[in-house]
Amino acid sequence: MPDLRRRRRAAQLAALLAAPIALAGCDARAPAGWSGYAEGDYVYVAAPLAGRLETLAVHAGQPVQRGALLFTLDDEAERAARDEALARAASARAQAADTESGRRRDEIAVTEAQLAQARAQAALAATELARQQQLLAQGFVSQARIDDAQTAVTQARARVAELEAALRVARLPARADTRAAAVAQAEAASQAVRASDWRTEQKQQHAPVDAQVADTYFHAGEFVPAGQPVLALLPPAAVKARFYVPEDQIATLAAGQRVTLACDGCGTPIPARVSRIATRAEYTPPVIYSNAQRARLVFLVEAQPDAQDAPRLRPGQPLDVHRAAP
Repeated sequence: MPDLRRRRRAAQLAALLAAPIALAGCDARAPAGWSGYAEGDYVYVAAPLAGRLETLAVHAGQPVQRGALLFTLDDEAERAARDEALARAASARAQAADTESGRRRDEIAVTEAQLAQARAQAALAATELARQQQLLAQGFVSQARIDDAQTAVTQARARVAELEAALRVARLPARADTRAAAVAQAEAASQAVRASDWRTEQKQQHAPVDAQVADTYFHAGEFVPAGQPVLALLPPAAVKARFYVPEDQIATLAAGQRVTLACDGCGTPIPARVSRIATRAEYTPPVIYSNAQRARLVFLVEAQPDAQDAPRLRPGQPLDVHRAAP
């Protein structure tokens, strides 16, 4: 009987000693998580030129593939400017080609005929000079007649030389500087056509990536200012988590660290990786900090889910963020 009482007391003492340990074990909870929300990196599609919205080829919620037509703006002015640029380029190329050749064949033929006539006159003047010299030797004419004949020969020969030089010039291309200027003008006109083509192409915008149309901001027929987004796209992998970590816990996180995201209706937790930790605190109290005020400091942290899990999140959706189990 005394042994039985002794064993009961030992059991009671053991139970009393184990109670604090059990209570401590009940309080050992998993690390507290952080509250956050899902955010999307939207792609805003706009045209660099203003114009009337002619066609809106998509609607909100529609999935689109890269290269798909999104919208078109009225391009009547751009097409007219392109036609004008093409005409100017053709004119400049023709002028450049013209400087590479001499004068036209008919113009050269006229000069050749004038040269033949001048040579004939020069020959006639030479014959007349010889005849006058014979008459001077016989005493029938004076020296003045010889001087006149000699002058006529000199003039005729000068005319022949003039026309021969004119014929050579007619067969030459333009001067090097003139040809270079014409070629430069033709190149400038070609670049004007290129710029006009670019302006015409910008009136049609296509999807830069595979995405879902998140929202549209204009209707067909409305005027769209230059650079104003017409719609927003949300690529499948462009959703991320944003949450705020208190100042006393921020040192326990690092870029690349794994976390898990939980939300209503998401099913199993979504794995993610810390992609950004803000360098400045938010909700900053006054300049003089106290222990109580420091507790109000929080840092923005962003985490990127895996590409296959990102579509499970919706921008604006509340999230609970926890450290991933090692």
